[in-house]
Amino acid sequence: MTQPLLQSSIKSLPLINQGKVRDIYDIDADKMLIVTTDRLSAFDVVLPTAIPGKGAVLTQVANFWFDRLKDIIPNHLTGIDPATVVSEDEKAQVAGRAIVVRKLKPLPIEAVVRGYIVGGGWKEYQKTGSVCGIPLPTGMQEASRLPEPIFTPSTKAEVGAHDENITFEKACELMGAELAAKVRDVAIRLYKAAAEFALTKGIIIADTKFEFGLDADGKLYLIDEALTPDSSRFWPADQYKVGSNPPSYDKQFVRDWLEASGWNKQPPGPELPADVAAGTGEKYREALKQLTGRDLAS
Repeated sequence: MTQPLLQSSIKSLPLINQGKVRDIYDIDADKMLIVTTDRLSAFDVVLPTAIPGKGAVLTQVANFWFDRLKDIIPNHLTGIDPATVVSEDEKAQVAGRAIVVRKLKPLPIEAVVRGYIVGGGWKEYQKTGSVCGIPLPTGMQEASRLPEPIFTPSTKAEVGAHDENITFEKACELMGAELAAKVRDVAIRLYKAAAEFALTKGIIIADTKFEFGLDADGKLYLIDEALTPDSSRFWPADQYKVGSNPPSYDKQFVRDWLEASGWNKQPPGPELPADVAAGTGEKYREALKQLTGRDLAS
């Protein structure tokens, strides 16, 4: 495996943006390079310890879904080899972890779809009996499967801030009723197709978030990442039971350590012990293997 990459340094292209995990570079008027690093954020704080192999796993999983779901909606991939847009000495930084994508206008919301009631949705349900203004049946328990998947959009927060759940009506205000309805319907279709496939691999996708963008003609595209352990809650189906939050194939390993460490969840985040970082990387690789049947490409 290549050395963990906490931060890319592509000097041959201008840096457009650095998110929690991804570094985005400008190629030309139509295209961008997205490098998925091995950074990990927990409780909305980017930690100083890289997770070995994480960026490559996220890239491989997202590309798997982009290909599998392309008949539902087009995505931002161009198919261009990232190694062809950087200098010779920068190729190692993009190997296995970067994609060249179309430039599109991102929509102002994150399209969250929930198939099970857990996490923030469970907390909201306990208080109000609803999630994002959607009334749910009474008497549900934590991790209960919903009668039908629900669309619960959120705002996009800056790095270090929390996304905020909003109602569908608010989403309509932000981007127009017609587009909001289209995003809702496509997001639910994507979730249903993915959840059905994942279940055949022994994985429950409890919830996920999608991002969408528009081209100059107003055509809708799936962008950013798709159905990765970072953007979704993956549960081992054989460990699922209603009434408790099953262990997930994601950063729960790190979250549990952080909760026990006494950290106050304010920046800066603590360095992770080597065994916690390695164990977290293993959980990501496990998700890739279980879902796609493939090991991490070297």
